[in-house]
Parts: sequence; structure tokens; C-alpha cells
Amino acid sequence: MTAFRDSTVLLTGAASGLGLLMARRMGAEGARLVLWDINATGLETARADLAKTGVRVATYACDLSDRDAIAATAARTLAEQGAVDILINNAGIVSGKTLLDASDTDIERTFAVNSLALFWTTRAFLPGMLARDRGHIVTIASAAGIVGTAKLVDYCASKHAAVGFDEALRLELRRERRRVVTTVVCPFYISTGMFTGVKTRFPWLLPILTPEYAVKRILRGIRQNQRRVVMPRLVLTTYLGRLLPVAAFDAIMEFLGVSRSMDEFRGRGAIAEAPHQDAPRAAGGARS
Repeated sequence: MTAFRDSTVLLTGAASGLGLLMARRMGAEGARLVLWDINATGLETARADLAKTGVRVATYACDLSDRDAIAATAARTLAEQGAVDILINNAGIVSGKTLLDASDTDIERTFAVNSLALFWTTRAFLPGMLARDRGHIVTIASAAGIVGTAKLVDYCASKHAAVGFDEALRLELRRERRRVVTTVVCPFYISTGMFTGVKTRFPWLLPILTPEYAVKRILRGIRQNQRRVVMPRLVLTTYLGRLLPVAAFDAIMEFLGVSRSMDEFRGRGAIAEAPHQDAPRAAGGARS
């Protein structure tokens, strides 16, 4: 079991939305919070609100698309807050454009935040966990890291990378007989604003998730050291679907409406930010 009480928990993309909701829940359980986000104003508001409830919290503005900024912020965090017990890589962004419509900058930013930032944050805080032979690294990936979707080519590719990152790291730690736990989270769309306009053909079968439900499942998965949290459960059938011929698999995705779920996507702007972001910049959160 992973306990939140008296653990130092670092969340990226935590100024609002899903990241802030997770912070509130963990803070209420006695966690010491370290919140990262590019939105300095949002961070200060979050810090003040959490502090009013007695939660121990520190905040650091950091652009998760900038490797040097991550390194500098991590060094400052370690110097001022000490070792991190639980790292939750919650930052993420989406452009919601076709491959040819997305700009070079869109694509590079998507991979910088959704994929490469995982490497830089984990490389900064994993050594301390290994030295203590305990810790927990959480990767908020996406159902898009399991199955592709039209108008999400760069996003899906970046989230596939996130899923692969977690799996390979898990096996690396297992081989070395380390007691650092990893958890990957793969939710379907979450009703936070990041994917405003997306549709699901069968809400009773493949629902758009509420943030409250998503956070409940995520935190339960972390507490119980679950290696993989996939929601809703129908998404798990994707693994079996991979055994089918490609044409059959694609037809099922079309029937379920997954392939057309982004047809009316609006997001929050030219670059739709993560659920917890107030501005479309590279510090956002979970795939929704």
C-alpha cells in the first residue's frame, strides 16, 4: 500500500482541474504537497486555498515543455522540500488537429509535455527514491495511449510513448529488485474542458468520465499499488481486440464511435490545454 499521510507528493500540472482535485484529496489525507504548473497565478490561488484548510503545500512555476526549466525547478524543489515520495506526472496538452493541420510547433510541444517531460522529472526524483528503496511514480497517460483516434495523431503517439515509458520503467525496476512502484493511468475522455466538444456514441457503455470519479479511481489505484488503472473497463477489451484482423478492429472502433469522437472537438483554444489549465500552455494534465 502507498500511504499519502506524511508523504511528499509532487504533482505536475496542478494549478487547477484534475491536478488540483487530486491535490485537495491527498492533502486532506495528510500529504505534503509540491505543486508544479506553468500558471503561476493559478498556483498561488491553489496554494492559498489549500493552506486555508491546513494542508502543507509548496508551489513552483515550471514550463514542462522546457527541459532546462524542469532541471532547475527539480533542483530547487529537492533543496527546499527534500526527497519526493510520490511523483505524479499529470501534465499534458492536446492540439486536436489532423496530422497535416498541426504545425511543427504543435507536434513538438505535444511530445515535449506529454512524453519527454516524463523522462526529465523521473530522472530528477527517481535517484532519491532508489536511495531509500521506496517511492511511487505515477504516469497519467490516456486511453489514447492504448488505441488511436482520428485528429489525435500527435496526442495518441505521445500517450503511447507514455504507456511504453511506464511499462519499460516498471520492468527495469523489477529486474533490479527495487521497491519503487509505478502506476500508469489510462482514462477515456474526462469532462474537464480539455476535450470540449468530444462525443461518445454509447454513453452507457463508454461514458465521458466525471473528474470526481476519475480522481477517486486514480487515488485508489495509487493507494493499492495498482500497476495499471484503465477506465472505463470497456477500454480493457482493446487488448483483446488487438488479436483481431486490423480491418475488424477498425470496424469495431468505428461502430463504437471512437474514430469519430473528435469530429466536433473545440477544446479551449488553438492549443487546448490540459484539464487543469486555465491557459493553453504547456503544463496541462490528464487525457480525458
